[in-house]
Amino acid sequence: MSIHQNLIAGEWVGGNGSENINPSDTNDVVGLYAQASADDVRAAIAAAKAAFPTWSRSGILERHAILRKAADEILARKQELGELLAREEGKTLPEGIGEVTRAAQIFDFFSGETLRLAGEMLPSARPGIGVEITRDPLGVIGIITPWNFPIAIPAWKIAPALCYGNTVVFKPAELVPGCSWAIVDILHRAGLPKGVLNLVMGPGSVVGQAMLDSPDLAGITFTGSTGTGKRVALASLEHNRKFQLEMGGKNPMVVLDDADLGVAVEAAANSGFFSTGQRCTASSRLIVTEGIHDKFVAALTERLKGIKVGHALKPETHVGPVVDARQLKQDTDYIDIGVREGAKLAFGGERLELDTPGFYLQPTLFTEATNQMRISREEIFGPVASVIRVKDYDEALAVANDTPFGLSAGIATTSLKYATHFKRNSEAGMVMVNLPTAGVDFHVPFGGRKASSFGPREQGKYAAEFFTVVKTSYTLA
Repeated sequence: MSIHQNLIAGEWVGGNGSENINPSDTNDVVGLYAQASADDVRAAIAAAKAAFPTWSRSGILERHAILRKAADEILARKQELGELLAREEGKTLPEGIGEVTRAAQIFDFFSGETLRLAGEMLPSARPGIGVEITRDPLGVIGIITPWNFPIAIPAWKIAPALCYGNTVVFKPAELVPGCSWAIVDILHRAGLPKGVLNLVMGPGSVVGQAMLDSPDLAGITFTGSTGTGKRVALASLEHNRKFQLEMGGKNPMVVLDDADLGVAVEAAANSGFFSTGQRCTASSRLIVTEGIHDKFVAALTERLKGIKVGHALKPETHVGPVVDARQLKQDTDYIDIGVREGAKLAFGGERLELDTPGFYLQPTLFTEATNQMRISREEIFGPVASVIRVKDYDEALAVANDTPFGLSAGIATTSLKYATHFKRNSEAGMVMVNLPTAGVDFHVPFGGRKASSFGPREQGKYAAEFFTVVKTSYTLA
């Protein structure tokens, strides 16, 4: 089996391949992927720094053409890349194809943004002087991405970085290098000059640390755990480096007495359990008012009974496996914690043995939980959700906001009054009414508040806030 190499200064280099294992079938090796050393990372950063002066001044049509060509190839290969994503991460094939499609849409959007770069011209307070406000590219950008969206998150970081004239050193999650390698290969063949995009695969302790230690990175954009995000922030402060963090969530879904029960159950099931619950936007706290509580729990339990857990590539599968053994242990440890804390295990919680060896876990629902329990405070990142019973809307809002996180929040209600109040008063960066908390369009800003996020928003026009620097210029007429 050939090794998928790192890309440094326009050349494919490296050996010492690490196996990429399919969580639906641990006997299936998806591929061998090179492991970068700290010296490799330093070489990649040097290459990106050398390429920056030319690329940052490149023509907008050149950038547009490369990003558009990448978008077209990703979309044309959505079935193939969707299968790769399902094999290495464990999403179902329809979810994998959907994520690949989103990656293509992101590259297409930012190919258009290259043609819409704009500034302002203002009169000075002093007569005869003109003022221009423009945006310059930031410089060499370090990109560190997680395993749960192995093609969409790299896309929404790499595409704007290149669109605005930055060069990139990209470290994907060690668990899922396949989609990242594919996206870099596509961009490389689309015509990126040498050194503009560099891929360094390997463990965070080596590759990530070498990136954090470098004084030559002008910015780091990171998505991952809260603990690692803090390390990124501290290292960046030392180098006076711009940084952008997307971290954890403990997202609430409020269900009011007046909710349409079917809508509420479907939103909760989708938010909490699809994609195996491995989404930072997943609803793991279901905050339900007394009048609808018992009906909601009964209906959601029936819905969960109908969810088929299985191999990600099988057409009958609704929910695939957990990504690896370590994540599966974290999930089952939290299930044990919930039981010890006194929550009622209403459904699931069992590890499943299926036709192929994999990391399969039943969707798990707790009831009679409180907002003070660890299962209600800490991010589990698996198909595990807890129902918290509350008296009324006011208590529901208070409980929803009583969390160190603030990424996404949802409400199921037929009341315009409560929907409007919740949108205004939810302490989250994204709010959904009668919809799953997971799922944000490719052209709108993504991000949260409190411990969930730091820095400018990702996606859409708001991406310019991180990937560019504002410049003010004066000219005497």
